Amino acid sequence: VQLVESGGGSVQTGGSLRLSCAASGFTLDAYTIGWFRQAPEKEREEVSCISSSDGSTYYPDSVKGRFTISRDHAKNTVYLQMNSLKIEDTAEYFCAARDDPDCGYEYEYDYWGQGTQVTVSS
Repeated sequence: VQLVESGGGSVQTGGSLRLSCAASGFTLDAYTIGWFRQAPEKEREEVSCISSSDGSTYYPDSVKGRFTISRDHAKNTVYLQMNSLKIEDTAEYFCAARDDPDCGYEYEYDYWGQGTQVTVSS
């Protein structure tokens, strides 16, 4: 069972990136998937989640309207489209899978990827 993130990089403010979370060893459709980020000296925070039950999504106010989470069933991948990026979006981004139909707290996720770095500069 493995999650692998990709798509991070360096971008200027206002730019866009699309992060990917690919799974091996299990089917992502059966899991609720969350995207988290952690900036230096800050706590990890959830920036998006997509439910396994009805596809409902969650975004905190800090990214609402700019980030979009989606699934590609054929590729067994979950994406995080990030638009209008801000300097404060700079962080290591992680995807996580939870064997539960609802989005949950960080400690409730069962599997984690290794992370991908996003750096936004002016």
